[in-house]
Amino acid sequence: MDIRKIKKLIELLEESGIAEIEIKEGEEAVRISRMPTGNALVHAMPQFALPQMAAALPAEAPAAVAPAAEAAKARSNEHVVTAPMVGTFYAAPTPGAKSFVEIGDEVKVGQVLCIIEAMKMMNQIEADRSGRITSIMARNGDPVEYGQPLFVIE
Repeated sequence: MDIRKIKKLIELLEESGIAEIEIKEGEEAVRISRMPTGNALVHAMPQFALPQMAAALPAEAPAAVAPAAEAAKARSNEHVVTAPMVGTFYAAPTPGAKSFVEIGDEVKVGQVLCIIEAMKMMNQIEADRSGRITSIMARNGDPVEYGQPLFVIE
């Protein structure tokens, strides 16, 4: 399936407010689902793998998130920003560029904190709360898991 078609589907999904869509073209299948934070994640897999993967994913996701969320429990005045998807963490928009945020920076809701690359798509991760960055828990180029703590905002 063409990447332009997938990007167009993501745009349509975000504009319509639909939570999830699955498209099949011949032997190719694409399932796009909205994450609670508003970011889109694309799952592309052959049609024959779809039933097995669909059955395995929901059962494993909550178990994987719980330990990360418990480990990231912050003090009452702190908010932990976690990875909304599996991918590669990038602190800057391009190699050699200045990082989106540094420890001590004041951030506003909607400000880009980092990029997570997933399946060759760059997903901007935005602050969901205003405050000051007190901790950055991932390094540039690190692989990150769903629910892994990335930033602490005070």
